[in-house]
Amino acid sequence: MGKELASFKSVMKSFMVLIVTALAMGETLALAPDLLKGNQMVASVFEVLDRKTEVSGDTGEDLTTVDGTIELRDIKFCYPSRPEVVIFKDFNLKVRSGKSMALVGQSGSGKSSVISLILRFYDPTAGKVLIDGKDIKRLKIKSLRKHIGLVQQEPALFATTIYENILYGKEGATESEVIEAAKLANAHSFISALPEGYSTKVGERGVQLSGGQRQRVAIARAVLKNPEILLLDEATSALDVESERVVQQALDRLMKNRTTVIVAHRLSTIKNADQISVIQDGKIIEQGTHSTLIENKNGAYYKLINIQQQQQQQQ
Repeated sequence: MGKELASFKSVMKSFMVLIVTALAMGETLALAPDLLKGNQMVASVFEVLDRKTEVSGDTGEDLTTVDGTIELRDIKFCYPSRPEVVIFKDFNLKVRSGKSMALVGQSGSGKSSVISLILRFYDPTAGKVLIDGKDIKRLKIKSLRKHIGLVQQEPALFATTIYENILYGKEGATESEVIEAAKLANAHSFISALPEGYSTKVGERGVQLSGGQRQRVAIARAVLKNPEILLLDEATSALDVESERVVQQALDRLMKNRTTVIVAHRLSTIKNADQISVIQDGKIIEQGTHSTLIENKNGAYYKLINIQQQQQQQQ
């Protein structure tokens, strides 16, 4: 009887071990898709970290003082991912120090590519991008971008407080400087009205704020940075009329006495620019002020503005 009981216990133990093992294996197999995804994600992260960039800016000259004259000279450019598509061929553009240049044209004409080249996100295949006559390839990238402010259509906000998002514009800035920047950006009033004020968390990519509020926080960051060169890439195109009005007021303050390149299609954003360049198929086909360009009823600028006004009337 004792032997049979011992045998029965042994069988039960083996059975329990098999059950536990089966359950563990089942849970492990259930996690297999997640483990596979995690492995693929880690591999993609290391792929980015290990990638060697063609734009090298660790060595070179420090850019200490900037007047702000920008020149793109004899530029030829193709995106590395699409080398067969020529964006620019013998492209030339000059923006004088302290002046504003608006770039207009249809989608895909090359407007935002100008911004990317000035920031040196890419290097041209041929030709030079010059700041105050200096080839930016000979400058340290960090030193170059220190003097450039960028406000995009969809601003890059981080999942932290409004205060820290503005502070990102200038390391070591005081609280009074941050608040003054927010006031100049027409952001102080809405920030102060929030329950936690400047300590309000904006959420991932600023989802807790409206489009106009996000844009004003981004402008406050640019004001705090106080750059000599300002790049505006469709900064108001995603906003409603009222938000656009408030943001445009802030941009007008920010643009004052700075070299500014504006990529936009809304008349309210470009009409006061010192110069307007109409780009088509990677070439400048018209250039002048709003008042001179609008007189040419056969010109590309007049047609673009006319189409825009018709669309607004239909809305």
